[in-house]
Amino acid sequence: MTETTKVFVHGVPETSAVWDALVHELHSQGVANIVRLSPPGFGAPTPAGWGATVVEYRDWLLGEFAQIDGPIDVVAHDWGAGMLFAALSAKPQVVRSWAADCVGLMHPDYVWHPSATEWQTPEVGEGAVAGLVALADQDFIAIFGSLGMTPDIAAQVRRGVNSEMARCILALYRDAAQPRMAELGKQFIAAAPANGLVIVAPNDHYAGPVDTMVHVGRQVHATSATIEAAGHWWMCEQPRVAASLLIKHWNSVGF
Repeated sequence: MTETTKVFVHGVPETSAVWDALVHELHSQGVANIVRLSPPGFGAPTPAGWGATVVEYRDWLLGEFAQIDGPIDVVAHDWGAGMLFAALSAKPQVVRSWAADCVGLMHPDYVWHPSATEWQTPEVGEGAVAGLVALADQDFIAIFGSLGMTPDIAAQVRRGVNSEMARCILALYRDAAQPRMAELGKQFIAAAPANGLVIVAPNDHYAGPVDTMVHVGRQVHATSATIEAAGHWWMCEQPRVAASLLIKHWNSVGF
């Protein structure tokens, strides 16, 4: 039997360091063959002429999947989840199973969070991302540490924050302004990708209300699992709980 690859895709403004604690926990529980994918501009170089649009990131992710032999179980977070939803809308059978937070982004009533609204606003967004890039290391660590990243993970992420990441943030969020996400939600539900898990972190204020996440999940027959006392960076806050629910999910579809 061909070994299944566990693929992890992170979001914005992040690098693959956000998965460190969770991957360590999975390794300790015997899970191997883990691959972390970094979207262009977010811990990986951008190709020449990269526009950082939703479609470009969709096609990038599909291209990465195509290079992996055998079945894939994908875990996606934040905009990594958004890229996955777009990929599965185009090719719902490209992975064996999927697990993702931020499913509420695809609910027709989703409203972008305040930071996203800033980034989507001309001039205001440019100032906001410039401020992010200019943050002193200790200030970045303090801010993102208070939001759920551990200090060591925040320090690693900080090293990947630069002007090219800032450019990609603006381009991606502006391309994803509503009604883009609502349209993606319709496509995702119509594609109905199988073997899904909606990861719910009740203190995540970026992903939309919990009931909207569960509602979208039900429309594609996905199960839901809640990581209590966790927010947007649940994989940093509760890595042991996250590892357990992922292993349970993978077992349910044949580890």
